[in-house]
Amino acid sequence: MNSPPPEHRPVLVEQVVTLLAPQPGEVILDGTIGLGGHALALLPLIMPGGRYIGLDRDETMLAAARARIASQFPSGVDLVQGNFAELPRWLAELGVRQVDRMLLDLGVNSAQLDDPLRGFSFEQDGPLDMRFDRNQARKAVDLVNGLSESELADLFYFNAQEGLSRKIARRICQVRHGGRISSTLALARVVESVYGALEAGGKTHAATRVFQALRIAVNAELDSLREFLRVALDYLRPGGRLAIISFHSLEDGLVKEAFRAGRAAGRLIEVTRRPVIADPAERGANPRSRSAKMRVAERTDS
Repeated sequence: MNSPPPEHRPVLVEQVVTLLAPQPGEVILDGTIGLGGHALALLPLIMPGGRYIGLDRDETMLAAARARIASQFPSGVDLVQGNFAELPRWLAELGVRQVDRMLLDLGVNSAQLDDPLRGFSFEQDGPLDMRFDRNQARKAVDLVNGLSESELADLFYFNAQEGLSRKIARRICQVRHGGRISSTLALARVVESVYGALEAGGKTHAATRVFQALRIAVNAELDSLREFLRVALDYLRPGGRLAIISFHSLEDGLVKEAFRAGRAAGRLIEVTRRPVIADPAERGANPRSRSAKMRVAERTDS
């Protein structure tokens, strides 16, 4: 018996619908379909006659999205396990040259965080995995136990602006001399041992940035975003719109820089000069939305 798809609450849904403004018969590329929350809001606006292409690196999320969508939209939807950085490949395989709308909702979703076997969170103990695509070989445990002290320090600093990156890296190397650090709680305790009381009473757990940095490295998230931003406009029809939702400053900075470069080159206009954020009601109902920032651009060149 199949279990029901996990509960899902996508962020900024109303804003995505309003600012992407899809029309009947259009083609949408959703590069991070996740559990399909945005898809279910956008699909009615392009059907009948439209086409929705959903990519995701996580086969579990993709299966859940398929289950959620299929009963309401049995045709016109293509779901593919793949990285949005390989946009040209997937569109070519589907016989699509350009699309009308693009959407990326970056980061890890609640269903991934809530599964201790995925290793994304230290809320419950689990293996240090953190892979979106579980077919890939490299896991977080390999980085934690295989990188040098200086490599770990750089990873924590450049992927998460961790202020105590060198002390944490040094402590990890000390601890792993006594055996591999192989679980989420074991790593969290190492980070806590460095911070001591410094983070006491704070809103952010001491290990949050370290886990973010490792997840970004395991999945090459920033490299994937850079590559997508490099090619995306070539596959967006003139007049088409691109919306990207980010969850930390590194992602948002890359999107901001790319949009400004595109504007300077005369290729796009920034529909949102400032990032769109969740309103107080959404922020209260969905804590994940508190760090969400969305930028939207429209292709103008031909």
